[in-house]
Amino acid sequence: MNMIVHLQGTLAEKDISRVVVDCGGVGYEAAIPLSTFDRLPSEGADVKLFIHHEVREDAQLLFGFATRAERDVFELITSVSGVGPKLALAVLSGLTVGDLQLAISQGDAKRLAAVKGIGKKTAERIVVDLRGKINPIEALANATAETSKEQSRVLLDAMLALNALGFSEDAARAKVQKVLAENPDLADVESVVKKALAG
Repeated sequence: MNMIVHLQGTLAEKDISRVVVDCGGVGYEAAIPLSTFDRLPSEGADVKLFIHHEVREDAQLLFGFATRAERDVFELITSVSGVGPKLALAVLSGLTVGDLQLAISQGDAKRLAAVKGIGKKTAERIVVDLRGKINPIEALANATAETSKEQSRVLLDAMLALNALGFSEDAARAKVQKVLAENPDLADVESVVKKALAG
């Protein structure tokens, strides 16, 4: 169980893999992924991090994340047998949350294995263990949201519409992705669905 769930205070120190947050005169050190480092303010500024607090026999470790989604995915990855916090941070340093969820939902172990420090067997284990825990529609929407919020909304709504018409999640995703790849300027759900049904 998480005892410390977030830290809010002054960013006292930061580097690529760790931060120190000063909370009322007490400095808390937390390990972070590269994705969180990229979002940190300058030293001396106010900061809030979502925390995973790990208590071991010989130590108490804090892992900090810029978003709740990053922390949730970190905890999901570390639930996989043989995958510890260090590997989970490496995964989040190499892939965005959306891309990671998409790779898992599509069974794309190669994408994970391309991350530095993640071997082929570990990547396959992560995909096999977590594939059923990732909603493929949400994963695709999250991956797209990291590039375009507007297109993400169109993508998700069009996929849900096709889903309601009887298409499987995989088929709906493939059709909508194809339409949007060929017609990147399409901005309304109705047009995307019509083209998907015609294609």
